[in-house]
Amino acid sequence: MKTFQLEGEPREGLGKKAVKELRKKGLIPAVLYGTSPVAMPYEGEISTGDKLVDLGDKKGLIVTDFTVTKESVRKLIYTPEIYVIDLDIKGNKKVKAILKDIQFQPVTDEILHIDFLEIFEDKPIVMEVPVTLEGHSEGVKAGGKLSLEMRKLKVKALYSQIPEKLEINIDSLGLGKTIQVGTLQFPNLELMNAKNAVVCAVKLTRAARGAQAVTGK
Repeated sequence: MKTFQLEGEPREGLGKKAVKELRKKGLIPAVLYGTSPVAMPYEGEISTGDKLVDLGDKKGLIVTDFTVTKESVRKLIYTPEIYVIDLDIKGNKKVKAILKDIQFQPVTDEILHIDFLEIFEDKPIVMEVPVTLEGHSEGVKAGGKLSLEMRKLKVKALYSQIPEKLEINIDSLGLGKTIQVGTLQFPNLELMNAKNAVVCAVKLTRAARGAQAVTGK
């Protein structure tokens, strides 16, 4: 995956009033979630902008509240590409992370909140990877229409082994046929979608149905 450089600023005000003031300044509230639970009670140091969330069963999670600017995340969010993020929360920490979730305002599409997930070299993560179709389908040559049903697939792997895209060859995909998740395999990746989910299909068109009727196939 490509790397994206992102800087953030720690924040202390966590109420609704503080959030409104941040957005007026063009800032987006964000949270970084760690993936390493800590033993409770936790006796380590909590940095500025960090808080400890009790997960129960004597485990806790350190999360970091911070802000980013709209301009700094524009190329990260409005793109089909996926990135490993070198996140620098000034005065607090530098980590590698991925986008976990984005909350948009339903009417204006303004970005309201962003969640990031800290990642590590030795711990698998789950993320969605774009799908690209390669080759020339037999079904399309016969007059069918190619349909990409799933633009992304959810994979589990070490982040260093996750590709920028998943390439699927469709040369042998015939008329009325589909490719399902369960038929796909990629090195070092575990696909997390339902095995019977259809990734792509060649659908019969009126012209293709006519040709089939004439040839009797």
